[in-house]
Amino acid sequence: MKKIEIIPIAERKSGKRGIKRKWIEDTITNPTQTVEGYGGRKVAHKKFLIGGKEYLLRVVYEETEKMYTVVTAYLTSQIGRYWKE
Repeated sequence: MKKIEIIPIAERKSGKRGIKRKWIEDTITNPTQTVEGYGGRKVAHKKFLIGGKEYLLRVVYEETEKMYTVVTAYLTSQIGRYWKE
């Protein structure tokens, strides 16, 4: 299993956004969908039900042979904007 590292600014921002570390780890290791991001980065998607409303957690990361490095993570209610059918 690869190590998951969250860069300090992403850790602070995701904490302020109410995103739990286990959600980030679960989204990277068991994504519902993965899409290409900018500059060779990947974006893992997973839907969560929070307060009766569906949100999409987007985790932007870089992947090496031994590690996932999380650059940012955020929740959005605009699922259709990012979800690829």
